[in-house]
This record gives sequence, structure tokens and C-alpha cells, in this order.
Amino acid sequence: MAVGIIAEYNPFHNGHLYHLNKIKEMYKDEEIILVLGGNFSQRGDISIINKWDKTDIAKKAGIDLIVELPFPFATQSADFFAYGAITILEKLKVDKFVFGSENDDLDTLTTIAKTQIKNTDFDNLVKIYSKFGENYPTAIAKAIYDLTGEKINTPNDLLGVSYIKIIIENNYAIKPIIIKRKDNYHSNNLEKITSSTAIRNALKENKDVSNSVPKFVDKYLNYKNIHFRDYYFNLLKYKIISENDLSIYQTVDEGIDKLLKKVIIRCKNYNELIEKVKSKRYTYNKISRMLLHILVGFTKDDAKKFKTINYIRILGFNDKGQNYLKKIKKDVDIPILSKFERNNEMLNFELKSTIIYSIPTNDDKLILEEYKNHLKKEK
Repeated sequence: MAVGIIAEYNPFHNGHLYHLNKIKEMYKDEEIILVLGGNFSQRGDISIINKWDKTDIAKKAGIDLIVELPFPFATQSADFFAYGAITILEKLKVDKFVFGSENDDLDTLTTIAKTQIKNTDFDNLVKIYSKFGENYPTAIAKAIYDLTGEKINTPNDLLGVSYIKIIIENNYAIKPIIIKRKDNYHSNNLEKITSSTAIRNALKENKDVSNSVPKFVDKYLNYKNIHFRDYYFNLLKYKIISENDLSIYQTVDEGIDKLLKKVIIRCKNYNELIEKVKSKRYTYNKISRMLLHILVGFTKDDAKKFKTINYIRILGFNDKGQNYLKKIKKDVDIPILSKFERNNEMLNFELKSTIIYSIPTNDDKLILEEYKNHLKKEK
């Protein structure tokens, strides 16, 4: 059948290439299908490279078929992100899903996933820890440790558990497979294999990152193409000041909307705003997602409306990917979209998010790409 991967490539680096090469070694003749997070990330960040350039990079790296993870799933918490991405892979008849994790013990992650699903004490413990002021990820980690004796606190391990949970809960016929990550997520040092965070921080400081990314990625990392998050700060500041009710936006809890309005006037960049709002209850990532939802106008009503995957949108493919699509297309029970369809509400929201993404750089090409037919044969 086919091998599935899920990624944001923000940006694509040597660790990603290592991950891909391992998959090619393990499954020499099988198609590789990527579900790609687009212009905005799961942790509430702005992708420094736009989704069309990321698609080109993925094709250069040897990925056969690239499909989009829609904004409502790509920018929410781990369980929503995992549901959207794994469901797309299931719809595309993928039977193996390979992900990178610091903990390469699948049995341990599966035990933790089953504990979250089946142990009735889990939710109660999370509520208790939350009531005593712990943020949600910490409450989950403590509840897991209490029930299993396992410590899990890195973002990729937590996301891996979410992937496995979605497979189990929905009885999906996908086999999860782990490749141990080589980079240190917490390190900010530039090395041959390093984290996306370290590369983004280096780019902000105008440092040379060529040793940390494949050669074919270099040309996409020039300042003309890069979208740094602070490019959007004035847009966000205007939105927060001018909106009467910020609590309509997804992940904006009652009370924090007033705090945002109070502190935004004195802030000059994203980091400053997040630091003024961050607390034991509100993690850096939770606030980042909250600010992103305000920036793009993603409301709680939108989140309720966009709860299921109802289309698959192609971003790119090679000959092998095209042949795979032809082979499975008749068995896919939701539309596979080759071009923009105005009557699809979630796709219209995707267009809106791309327009907002393009504002700081005035790059109309990003918007025009939304309307192109992406089922054309790659040259």
C-alpha cells in the first residue's frame, strides 16, 4: 500500500531528510504520502516558508503525494491536529504511518494512549491537577505518570500519543511506526541535525543555516521569501484593539480577552505580548494559538462548524503519486479537490487565511496559487 507522514516543515531540515531516507530504506517500493501543515503551525506560529514552497521542497525530497491539512485542524491542540491528519491518511488508504519521536518505544506510547482512552481515572486526575493551577499539558503528563509510571513531556511524544489515540478510537486500519528523532528539541544550537526552532531563531539573527538544511532548501530561505511572525504583529495589535469582543475567537477564554486588551498597547512585538500574558495556566504555545486565531479570525463558531474532514486537497505530486491517486480515487469517500471550490466553507476559510498570510509581503502569487489546478502532471 502506502506510507503516510505528517509534517509542517517549518522549515525542512536535515532531520526531516534523515526521517525520509529511513522510510525509503524501510519501504523501498511504496508511495510516500505527506499531510502538510500549511501557512500556520500547530503551535500557533507563522510558517516562515509558504505552503507552496514547502510543497516544492517536499517533491524535491522525494515525497510522492502532498495533501493539505486544513487550517481548522493544523492550528489547534494535539488531538485536533492528529484527528485531521490521521483521518486524511485513512481516507487515502494509507496502511502505515511513520512519525518521529524522542521516545521510540511504541508499546509505551500505546499504553499511554489506551490509558487516556479507557482509564476513567485519567480525566478526573487531569481535572484535579488543572483545578490546582497546572496547565493542560502538565496536568496530562502528571495524570499519565500517576497511572502508568511513565514520564512523557516532549511535544513530539505527546503528539505521537495523540496520533495513536485517534487510530484506536476510530478503529483506523493504520499501523503506527516510530523513527527516533536525532535532534534535541530544546537545543538552540545550530548543528548538522538540529531543530526547526533553532533554525528559525538563527534566521531571525541573519545567521547562516546552510549546514543544517539540505542544499535544495537553501534558495527558499532568503529574506525575500521568509515570513517572520513579527511581520504580523501590527495586524494583530490592530485586531485586538479594534475588536469589541475577543472571546468569540477559538481558544480565547473568558478573562484573558480583557488582559490582552490591557497589555497590547505597551507591546512592540509578539514575544513581548506573550510574556506579559503567559502564566502557569497559559503556556507559551496556548497563547500563541490564541493570538493566531484572533489574527486570522477563527471563531468558536468556526471551530464547531469545521469538525470533520470533508475533502482532500492536493498540493502536489510526482508520477508515482499521480498513479497512486488514480489507483485509489474510486474508493475514497470524500471529494479529492484539484482546484478551488467556492461552495466549500472550509476551503473558503483556507483562502482567507492565505490572504492574511500574504499581507506583509504583498505576495499575490500565494493567493493565485489557491485557484490553480494542482492535479496537473509534474514536469
